[in-house]
Amino acid sequence: IWYYNELILPLLYRTSNLEKLDLNISVNVEETFIDGNSLKENILNHMLQLNEFTFDIYSSMSIKNQMNLPSKEDIQQTFNHFQNTKIISCVDYFLEPYKYGRCHIYTYPSLTNYYEYISNNFPGDSYPYVRVVSLYDEQPFEHGFFIRIAQSFPLMEKLSIFNRYEQNQKDSYKLMNAESNLLIVKYNYLVELHIDRSHDCYIEEFLCDTKTYFQNNITLWSHYEALQRVTYDFTRDDTRINCTKISELVLLDTDQYSKSCKDYFPFAIIE
Repeated sequence: IWYYNELILPLLYRTSNLEKLDLNISVNVEETFIDGNSLKENILNHMLQLNEFTFDIYSSMSIKNQMNLPSKEDIQQTFNHFQNTKIISCVDYFLEPYKYGRCHIYTYPSLTNYYEYISNNFPGDSYPYVRVVSLYDEQPFEHGFFIRIAQSFPLMEKLSIFNRYEQNQKDSYKLMNAESNLLIVKYNYLVELHIDRSHDCYIEEFLCDTKTYFQNNITLWSHYEALQRVTYDFTRDDTRINCTKISELVLLDTDQYSKSCKDYFPFAIIE
């Protein structure tokens, strides 16, 4: 939403007698993120009957010449007057495709069924209602990060990964595998996985049975050439078991595939 001040706030003011408000929005802002101070000034001070206020708000801001950009701690301090309510704040700054920042603030526990654009700055905690998760960062996601994600979202059904940066700890993973010390990430409810806009290492992360376990059959979105590279032209042994869990394979770069690919995904409908 581009017109938070022009559309959302006037709508709320017309319902100023509300006693309960659950506000879930994603907005673009010009100069400052939405934080505790702005919620108090623009909403709470205008809705005096409000006795229950929950929210899940993403605000994104293009970075031009701003100085002293707020940190997570700066945003969190603006909620000091929100007593008896746990507020979680996340702040990220990115360089691609342009310089921008994103701030996510929400009341906890959260009842939302999705959690978008999680970065390495994810604060943790448990989100039992979330079914749809997406991950985005300009720093690599290491194996330990996926352990945290699986633990925080135990009922996650759909996962999308956006990360072009290769993992830094791949060699240590191999050593840990040899010593049987690598924890396997278990996805007990996952049924849909999108790895079509990520580095090859994340395909390996999910297809290697020494790193990932799928309880259910999976619909996988990926690219044929990336799968071909990761599986050593569909001959690799430690990715074979998880590939038998793929019930539907969506290839986004081609509708042509080899017999070895079909044999490697023996139970998949390939599209």
